[in-house]
Amino acid sequence: MRATVIHGPDDIRIEEVPDPVVRRSTDAVVRVVNACICGSDLWAYRGVASRVAGQRIGHEFLGIVEEIGSEVTGFTRGDFVVAPFVWSDGTCDFCREGLHTSCPQGGFWGEVGSDGGQGEAVRVPFADGTLVKLPKEAAGDQALLPGLLALSDVMSTGHHAALAARVRPGATVAVVGDGAVGLCGVLAAQRLGAGRIIALGRHEQRTAIARKFGATDVVAERGEAAIELVKELTGGQGAHAVLEAVGTEESMRTAIAIARDGGAVGYVGVPHGGSAGVDIAQMFNRNVALAGGVAPARAYIPELLPDVLSGAIDPGLVFDRTVDLDGVPGGYRAMHDRTALKVRIAL
Repeated sequence: MRATVIHGPDDIRIEEVPDPVVRRSTDAVVRVVNACICGSDLWAYRGVASRVAGQRIGHEFLGIVEEIGSEVTGFTRGDFVVAPFVWSDGTCDFCREGLHTSCPQGGFWGEVGSDGGQGEAVRVPFADGTLVKLPKEAAGDQALLPGLLALSDVMSTGHHAALAARVRPGATVAVVGDGAVGLCGVLAAQRLGAGRIIALGRHEQRTAIARKFGATDVVAERGEAAIELVKELTGGQGAHAVLEAVGTEESMRTAIAIARDGGAVGYVGVPHGGSAGVDIAQMFNRNVALAGGVAPARAYIPELLPDVLSGAIDPGLVFDRTVDLDGVPGGYRAMHDRTALKVRIAL
C-alpha cells in the first residue's frame, strides 16, 4: 500500500510500504477513507520533534473494517469506524476510568513499528477497545465526513480543554489559540453552555470560524496587550474558564494571567519551552486551577458523536483544504505556511 512517511524536516514523502495484516487476535485492518494533517504533526515537519527517518506519520482517520482477528467481537467486515488518535485495550484500570491515553498497552499511530493514519490502510491493535462504530450510511455522506473526522482528535481535544477548565452554563470563557483545536475549544464551550466566549487569535479567516462556533468577542493582540484587553472585556476580573491550545510559554502565561481569581485553565497545547510559562506562585495567590493534558478521545467520541450526526455541532468547518494522498506533502507545506488551517485527506 501507499502511505505518508517522514524522512526529516520538510521531507514528507508518499511511499510504498508493506500492507497491514492481522498479527494478533485482537487486531483489525481498516481501509482509510479520510485522514488529515494535525498541527502537532508540524512539530516533526519543522524538526522540533524528532522522528526516525522513514517513520510513518498521521494519527486521525475514518475507515472501513477489512479484516478482523479471531477475538474481535464488536466489529465485522464492512463496518464504518472512527479511530481516536491513541489505541487502547479498553479493559485496563485507566481505560475503565476513561483515561485511555494512559493505557499500559496503548500507543500512538505512527510511532516506530506502527502504521500512520495518513495511508491507505492501518493495522489497529485492540480493535474492540479502540475503534468507535459509525452509521454505515455516513461513509457516503461527503458533507458529514469532515465532522466525523474531527472527532478523532481536534474536537475531542477541544472538549477535553473545556472540561478541564470547568466550563459551565453562563460562564465567561477565553480560548487562547486559533488553530483547529482552539476553534474546537470554542465550539465545545458553546456546546457546554458558556455565556460569553472570548477567542484570542490573529488570523481573520480563523476567527471568522470562531464566531460561527460561538465566540462573542475576538482579541487579536498577544502578550500583555491581550491580557489587558481580556481584563477590560471582563470588568477587570478575567474569565472563569480559559482554554490553552497552543503550548508555548507565552500562551500559557497569557492563559493563567487572564483567568479570573478562582478560575481554571484547561491546557491541551503540546508544551514546547521549559516550564511552559506556569507560575505556581501566581496560581497559588489567585486560586487558579490548572488541568488538562492529552485528551482521552476514546472516552469522548461516544458522547460527541450524536451531536455531529444530528448537525447540532459541525467541527468539520476547521477543514479548509482537501487533498488526495499525493497532495499530502503540499498539505504539510500549506499548514506550515499558514495558507491552510487544517488539511483533510480523501482516499
